[in-house]
Amino acid sequence: MNVNAKSKDSVILTIDAGTQSIRAAVVDLTGRLLQIVKTPIEPYFSKNPGWAEQEPEYYWKMFCQTCQALFSQAAELKDRIAAVSVTTQRATVVNVDKDGNSLRPAITWLDARKADASRIKLGAWAPVLKAPGLKTFIEGVIGNCESNWIRQNQPGIWEKTHKYLLLSGYFNFKLTGEFKESTGSNVGYLPINNKTYQWAGKFDFKWKIFPVEETKLPDLIKPGQILGQITQKASQETGIPKGLPVVAAASDKACEILGAGCMTPETACLSFGTIATINTATRKYVEVRTFFPPYPAAIPDTYYTEISIMRGFWMVSWFKEQFGQQEIAEAQARGITPEMLFENLIKAVPPGSMGLVLNPHWTPEPNMERYAKGAIIGFGEIHTRAHFYRAIIEGLIFGLKKGAEVTAKKNKVPIIQVRVSGGGSQSDTAMQSAADIFGVPAQRPHTHETSAIGAAIDAAVGLKLFPDFESAVRGMARIKDVFEPIPANHRMYQALYERVYTRIYERMLPLYKEIQEITGYPE
Repeated sequence: MNVNAKSKDSVILTIDAGTQSIRAAVVDLTGRLLQIVKTPIEPYFSKNPGWAEQEPEYYWKMFCQTCQALFSQAAELKDRIAAVSVTTQRATVVNVDKDGNSLRPAITWLDARKADASRIKLGAWAPVLKAPGLKTFIEGVIGNCESNWIRQNQPGIWEKTHKYLLLSGYFNFKLTGEFKESTGSNVGYLPINNKTYQWAGKFDFKWKIFPVEETKLPDLIKPGQILGQITQKASQETGIPKGLPVVAAASDKACEILGAGCMTPETACLSFGTIATINTATRKYVEVRTFFPPYPAAIPDTYYTEISIMRGFWMVSWFKEQFGQQEIAEAQARGITPEMLFENLIKAVPPGSMGLVLNPHWTPEPNMERYAKGAIIGFGEIHTRAHFYRAIIEGLIFGLKKGAEVTAKKNKVPIIQVRVSGGGSQSDTAMQSAADIFGVPAQRPHTHETSAIGAAIDAAVGLKLFPDFESAVRGMARIKDVFEPIPANHRMYQALYERVYTRIYERMLPLYKEIQEITGYPE
């Protein structure tokens, strides 16, 4: 391992603030998680239909609680910590005053409120943006922009706002007292140059559609650079030693991709998480969907392409809550995890779920009609909840396969292997299904906590504990298991995919429209 010998005993403290939990982990320079604490959190509260907010102070309280719990279990690791890095959910925004106090609840990425696009005056840009499809797209992003809604509906809050931060930037301030952000976290409806992920140039039209005063935005630095040091106040609240450097990481998805060791576009990263995604890392700027830029990666001057299924493996959690109370109760009584029993449940179901095929768009993707929904077809008297459960997993992977086809075409690079991260990657059945459906090897990293590994890699490279990202990935990210595709299963899945799955959405779309007109759902 090409690592600085003087620092071989150093460890990195990473905090991963996701949608459903906050994790604090201590990672050594071989990528081992020496200690990890996971604290479940309430994702949001909703005062009005479609709103999804959370108090920034609540996030910080749970952040501190998680760090304190970690140190209560592993106090001996404190003296070995060389740096701290933070990764968070994407596109959750916080308004703060000059002292860093929040002025309103954070608007999370799940929020569905809309600003009035007609109130945004585009001036000289208006004629330019009348290209087919572009006007509708621009109106959509204007409506989705949280700062537009705040300016229109809470002008007093906007006037008092000293800095408009992402959740990561809020944590950076709480830890260091500095209003700084990583370009690797710079994801959202913000005036960004999508090729550099710095703030847009003076005459860029994004300042029109996302009209945030530049003085309200934090300073930007690249992943691997030092944001600041842990303050005395932050040390008292979190237990993190005062003076430790805080190194810029990236968003949770970007860190997940890096932590899985995906650095080139022929290796796709499948995320079996709350949102199911397929991502590839690339040095080239590639829009896999027209008008949708790639995201900033956890490696400077690199992008990752993404196609997502919004509800993703949330659907698995939903299934367990609705249909799995028997396994949950049995697992509690036996002192094991419910996932072990669910894995046994679906092992008895053959590939293809005896003809059940699921279209997983419980929440429509950005390129779909708003009234679109999901579907599951092929029910017969032989089917049980176990068949339904397996069909959910297969349908999600079918959806990711479709995304892979678009991604490979846009990248002009074939995908020859997939690495699977996220909680769902712990299922052998899901891993084998991924190999069989994609027809390529499915690789399981040595830990499913790849976001923590990616954030630790950023810190390790930033401190020169490794000379570059390539050597850090070789040293800290590795493969634990490889699932090879079974030819007979792949042939069956390919037929189901081509002749059934890919045809469901278009054939059902008129019926989804009828449902919306008859019932009013969804609005």
